[in-house]
Amino acid sequence: MTTALQGAELDVLSDDSEFVLSHLNHPTNGQPTLLGRRGLEASVVSSEDTYRTFAVDRTTKPTVKIVLSQVHPEDRAATQQLIDRITREVEDWNREHRLLKDRMPSESIVLREEVDKTSMFEEIVGASPPLRTVLSLVSKVAPTDSTVLITGETGTGKELIARAIHKRSPRSARAFVAVNCAAIPSSLIASELFGHERGAFTGALQRRQGRFELADGGTLFLDEIGELPAETQIMLLRVLQEREFERVGGSGPVRVNVRVIAATNRDLHAAVADGSFRADLFYRLNVFPVDVPPLRDRRPDVPLLVDYFTHRNAQRVGKRIRRLTQATSTLLQSYDWPGNIRELQNVIERAVIVSDSDTLSIDPRWLSGRSLGTAPVASLSTGTLATHEKDAIEAALTQSKGRVAGPFGAAGRLGVPASTLESKIKALQIDKRPFKSG
Repeated sequence: MTTALQGAELDVLSDDSEFVLSHLNHPTNGQPTLLGRRGLEASVVSSEDTYRTFAVDRTTKPTVKIVLSQVHPEDRAATQQLIDRITREVEDWNREHRLLKDRMPSESIVLREEVDKTSMFEEIVGASPPLRTVLSLVSKVAPTDSTVLITGETGTGKELIARAIHKRSPRSARAFVAVNCAAIPSSLIASELFGHERGAFTGALQRRQGRFELADGGTLFLDEIGELPAETQIMLLRVLQEREFERVGGSGPVRVNVRVIAATNRDLHAAVADGSFRADLFYRLNVFPVDVPPLRDRRPDVPLLVDYFTHRNAQRVGKRIRRLTQATSTLLQSYDWPGNIRELQNVIERAVIVSDSDTLSIDPRWLSGRSLGTAPVASLSTGTLATHEKDAIEAALTQSKGRVAGPFGAAGRLGVPASTLESKIKALQIDKRPFKSG
């Protein structure tokens, strides 16, 4: 603040305890006069010019009273009011400054705690007891180097759980490399995971690092581990046991420091029993199991997820969605969500795209795990299927092209858990391979 007074300038500095009175009634190139916030009792620190101007001895302790004695009598009252006002303003500023300094640490702690609370598990939304159990396990295993096996139906967010483990681990600054074992042809999966040497096979024109080398020091997430070919299972077992592997076409071991997190929607116990998955590899992977609950077991989380996906998708398309219709709300809560969170996310995205108002509405026909007009296969729970289970299972496998789990899998069509269906397939000695190629 700068105030002119008969050719003088009164400058207030936002310092902790003082303001500056400079050039009072006279110009000076020396040190400015400092008036303490105590008003009339404050000291005035002046230059030699100030002492000469005020006609006071150098040993005299200058005060505001001395300053006022040099002001014209007609201006003393106005000057005193000006000094008093500035003193109050500085005093108020000091008080606010002290309160702010006292408040900032506590507010910072609260803010930090709130940020930690909302972003602790990134995009994992919900507060239901089943989800809290999973997140508690994540918090416990994340700081360790243990191998984790995440199980759960398709669309439950197993990769988000894996990323949460990585981000809360000592490896968080290093790479998180994700591989979908079912998306890579069986003839290429070994090269994809372990790399290859130049000339190892037709088209291998140069050495190539695999995902294990890329994830060295970090985390490798192997999704749909149950689809891994038998020969690659052996190579993976060696890495878990020895921390080393050989590139395809290589002649020497490559050592790596990688944490492995695997995930599957298959019943690996059943896969071990029928010989499609190695028992020794299963036990190596299953050091710390985490089972992600399906969305139908997390119904209290549905409104939170709906709000989250609605807000995110509305922002992307530049819309404002503020409410749901009552029918939509009831529908979302009552539906079983066979495709879990992925299905919910897709339905909400579709609803936001077609919405022409600020109210979200969902067509019930969107909530179907099968095409409209396709009759569902009869449930295995009915007694009339006691002698026809095999026919029913084979019909379901035909419709699902051999897939057991997932929203379009045979288990969903039959209305039974995937693990139960896998056990029945084994007991009835049904070969799934012909259905996959059909």
